[in-house]
This record gives sequence, structure tokens and C-alpha cells, in this order.
Amino acid sequence: MKQFLKLCILAAAVIAPLQGQAQSDGPLRIEITEGVIEPMPIAIPTFVAENAGAQSFAQQLTDVVTADLVNTGLFRAIPASAHIGTISNFNAPAQFSDWKAINAQALVTGAVSLTENNQMVVKFRLFDVFGQEQLEGVQFAASSQSWRRMSHKVADVIYSRLTGEDPYFDSRVAYIAEEGPKNDRKKRVAVMDYDGANVRYLTGSEDIVLAPRFSPNAREIIYTTYETGVPQVFLMNVDTLSRRALDAAGQDMTFAPRFSPDGRKVIMSLSNGGNSDIYTFDIATGQKTQLTNSPAIETAPSFSPDGSQIVFESDRGGGQQIYVMPANGGEAKRISFGPGRYGTPVWSPRGDLIAFTNISGGRFHIGVMRTDGSQEKLLTGSFLDEGPTWSPNGRVIMFFRETQGESGAPALYSMDVTGQNLRKITTPTFASDPAWSGLLE
Repeated sequence: MKQFLKLCILAAAVIAPLQGQAQSDGPLRIEITEGVIEPMPIAIPTFVAENAGAQSFAQQLTDVVTADLVNTGLFRAIPASAHIGTISNFNAPAQFSDWKAINAQALVTGAVSLTENNQMVVKFRLFDVFGQEQLEGVQFAASSQSWRRMSHKVADVIYSRLTGEDPYFDSRVAYIAEEGPKNDRKKRVAVMDYDGANVRYLTGSEDIVLAPRFSPNAREIIYTTYETGVPQVFLMNVDTLSRRALDAAGQDMTFAPRFSPDGRKVIMSLSNGGNSDIYTFDIATGQKTQLTNSPAIETAPSFSPDGSQIVFESDRGGGQQIYVMPANGGEAKRISFGPGRYGTPVWSPRGDLIAFTNISGGRFHIGVMRTDGSQEKLLTGSFLDEGPTWSPNGRVIMFFRETQGESGAPALYSMDVTGQNLRKITTPTFASDPAWSGLLE
């Protein structure tokens, strides 16, 4: 990962607009509202392979870029069979009439080449077809092993330019990979690209593991394991797999961890004598700070993006509800007042919404509300929907859905924050408890 990042920073460059085409902010933009979006028609011809070694990558890069954009529900890729024009030379002027004739509003042209030391250069241009102007031109370079990441980066630039939203494709998801019968399910901590590719298992299946969560820089993961017989939170380096118990000297049960926004602390539940309260744990010093002190069960804490507040679930009022309090402790304010029970709250990276699980009417729902509890909206409903997590830009929610019956099993799903564009994420095994990373560095 470090090699990719270094090369990308050194080699990324803006490509000058084609002769006679001034680069412009332009009017082409998708306006995202609460209603149903009419997908923008976009043409993405296969990237040009500029040397022999790049031929095997050109179509793969094009496919990933296309899938990233189309799967947002905001874009409709015009099939290659409908293309009138072809792109065989990346530096040739765009023939806008060919693309206008098939009603493409945006055009992406790209090229890929390989150097002698197996480095890959990917470059692309984004055009407004009807405005007949170039909107973006960017180049990335890295090891050819990072071709998927470069594809996601290309899609991120296009997505951001055409929607005005922050990017999210170049990110990862940690989750629990599950295998075996329902009454004897084996579980492992796994990580994958946001779209389900490049799955990597970080733990074995000997012990029960729960709730993996990424650090802000995506280099470490915290999770809960039962390998000692009681739940304990462990910290693991994603690259080296070195790990340690966060509260190694303690005899208490620790669970439901999350990192603070600066990555220096972990907030989690600690159970002592049957009572669960919320603590912060300083990773460097090992200092524990108790934030709640009540006979209630208080768990599933999550920081606000600025680190000033936390949201958590508690039954202090007689039922499972959501509360918000200052990050250093103090008075907690209940914000959930709808029917049923509420749990697994998580603050949006934008800071404007809190996602949660609601259990009411015999069904599980994923919902969102403002941070004061107003404008609550249930987005899903099924036998079991649980564990929401936010994309880095706060635009998409991922969660897991489990089917009922003896053969019932969990799978990951994603949807837009409006509840539109529900999609199942393909994984090699059953999957639950997702946690989205921030953008990779």
C-alpha cells in the first residue's frame, strides 16, 4: 500500500486539455435529491493499451471504472455495441458528434501503459459531450498490482466531478466472514475492497470474532474475540497481522469498540460484575476513562466526526434507545422516540445524520435520523437488517441482512442514504457486521 501511495503522489498530474478545448467548470452535473434520480448516460469506451504489456489490463480497468459509476444508480453506461465512434488514440481530438448522436452526456477516454519495471500508468479525460469541452484530465502511476486501486481512483475523480460529492470508491470494508451450518458457524475477520473484490482473511476460524472496525488511516483494525473465553477487544495491524489485547491486564469483558476520529483512542463497552458502561482507552498509554456510570446496559458507542460527542445505545430508560452525550462524559440526551427498540447507532462522516437499527413490528429496519433525533426515516425492513456503516463520503450505507429459517444466512447490502439503489455485495462466504474504512491514502 505504501509503495502505491508514494508513486501515486509523485506521478499524479493534470493532463493538459486538448488543443482548442479550454478546461472549464462547465454546467454538466448530476443534481442529487431525495427523489428518484434519472441516471446520466455516459460513454466509457475501452481504455487504449499503449503498449503490448498493457493489453491484458485495458479492459479490466474499463470494467471496474464502469461498474463503480453504474452501481451508484446515478449513471447509465451506454453499451459498446451502440457506440458510433471508437477511441484508438488517446491524444486524438474527441469527435463529439459521434457521442452526441447516441445521447451520451459524458464521455470518458482512457489509456494504460506498462513500463519496464512493471509500473503502470493510467490516464483519462472526462468530457461534457453537449458542451463539447474537457472537464477533467488526470494521470496515475503505481505498481501494476495496484491496477484495481487506480481504477477506483479514476472513478472517484469522475464521480466527484459530475456529482459534486466527495469520493468513496478507493476504500475498504472490514467484515465477519461466516461459513458452515447456522448452529455451528465459523467466523473470521476479513477485509475487502468496497465492491467485494480482493478479500483477505485476517484471523482463523477457531474462535468467535465480532465487530471489526478500521482505524482512521485504515492501517489497523479493532475487533472483539472470545479466544480467552470472555469477549476482549484486540488491536491488529492489517499488513503485519501483529496484534495485542487493548486491556491485557484487565479481567473485564470488553466489546463493541470504535476508534476516535484522531485514531488515538478506542471507545468501547466494559462489563464489570454484570454492568456494562462506556469507556475510552488511550492506545499509547493504556489509560482507561469511564464515561457512563449507571446500572443500565450501555454499549455500541460511536464518535461524532469532530470528536466532540458520542452516540450510544442504552436501556437506562427501560428500553433499548439511542442517546447522545459529550465525548468526555456528562449528561446524556435521548434522541430516539419512535416505536420499538433502537441500537447500533453510528455517526455519519458528514456529521449530519446518525444511522441505526430499529426493531419494531416483528421486523428489523435500517434507518437514519438527524443528530437531535428529528427527521427519522426507516430505509429498509426485513426479517433481520442490522449493523449499518457509512461510506467515507456519507452518501452510502452498508449493512447486513440475514434470511430466516434453518438455512438462513447473512449477506452484505448497500444503498443510497435516501433508501434507493439497494444492492447485494458479492462475497466468497456469508458475511456480516461490515465496517467501512475512510479513503485510502
